[in-house]
Amino acid sequence: MRYRSTSDPAHRATFREAVLSGTPPGGGLYVPETPPALPPGVAHTLADRSIEDIAFDLARAFIGPDDVSDADLADAVRHTLAFPLPVVDVEPGLSLLELFHGPTLAFKDVGARFLAAMLGLFASTDGRETVVLVATSGDTGGAVAAGLHGTPDVSVVVLYPGGRVSPLQEKQFASLGGNVHALRVAGSFDDCQRLVKAMFADPDLREGIALTSANSISVARLVPQTFYYGALARHTAQTGGLAPAVVVPSGNVGNLTAGLLARRAGLPLGRFVAATNANTLLSDVLGGMPYAPRASHQTLSTAMDVGDPSNLARLLDLYGSAATLATDVEAVSVSDAETEAAMRGLSERTGYVADPHTAVGVAAWERVQRRDARSGEAECGVVLATAHPAKFPDEVHRVLGSAPQTPERLARLATRPLLADDIAPDTEALRAWLMARFGAS
Repeated sequence: MRYRSTSDPAHRATFREAVLSGTPPGGGLYVPETPPALPPGVAHTLADRSIEDIAFDLARAFIGPDDVSDADLADAVRHTLAFPLPVVDVEPGLSLLELFHGPTLAFKDVGARFLAAMLGLFASTDGRETVVLVATSGDTGGAVAAGLHGTPDVSVVVLYPGGRVSPLQEKQFASLGGNVHALRVAGSFDDCQRLVKAMFADPDLREGIALTSANSISVARLVPQTFYYGALARHTAQTGGLAPAVVVPSGNVGNLTAGLLARRAGLPLGRFVAATNANTLLSDVLGGMPYAPRASHQTLSTAMDVGDPSNLARLLDLYGSAATLATDVEAVSVSDAETEAAMRGLSERTGYVADPHTAVGVAAWERVQRRDARSGEAECGVVLATAHPAKFPDEVHRVLGSAPQTPERLARLATRPLLADDIAPDTEALRAWLMARFGAS
């Protein structure tokens, strides 16, 4: 399997090259050169196979044996899936695929652990330290920091918007120290993402620093996110039901991209609903409006406050147009009021406590269900539950009147001091910071 650039189709790279470079030279994102495909018959054997076996086949559809051997790929999959991905039936018509049982209690753990395994295989052999540069709106930073903390010859630099992540999220990546560096940006997540893109577009900087990405623009993050959908398809096969609608809380739309690629590869999945908050660019584009990046709005579901989703360029490249993408994806944007109502309603009806991001998905699915009920249609939906509610105790307490129980691994963070540096949302400031620490002496 080779990869090409969305901005320059003539540029090709192996999986290893794509992982180490993060983004193609000159901008754009890497996409598979040919559509990934599962081996024939896999869809008919899902019920009898382990999630690790299914994930191996999914990974192999994107990664050639010349890049990663069968033994190394199997080890990476086992390392990645060291925790469960359960489907919980909450009430008639609604289930949740819980993706928050990993080390940092967020769905990003799957991608971060696989990325760490790949960097362990691919890390620079020219004597230079590999520097992983990542922008986070909350969960990515913690997952990547945890996955790569203490990794030899690798440093992690996390950019995050000051005051726009929860205190517990901040502690997860800004209190580790060692090879993990946190930069608190005086701006929004879009500013952080813009700074990261500018560094990858700087040929002089990349000549001096072995820079790679850990955001969902990285193919090493994108590929393992297909594993979620393998777990869902396996559950559906084991329970004998029809493929449910898949509801994906969406910010940078990497998770959505992975799901659509998994279905294209051959997993039996139902229709997709992309659930967004008041940052409505995806809904607007799928509704026929021109693609125009915009400033993000701060909402209750802060990790989804994205005004220019990076992976939308990848989706538009894969589908050819927004109109074609809209035949496979329905985008539903919900307000903070609807998100809070979904949190309260789910708690009152079932006792289930959802974090604000998962609740965006629940609210979107409830709206779709109400609309479909009027037309006589009925369908089950599975919402991807992206984070443990304990990561957002203040928000949950304000909406539900009580805070969720804090797992011990989060409680231990409370006493750690923050080790973040402050930086302006300025490309020259970030470039100077990086060169001072990682540039050639």
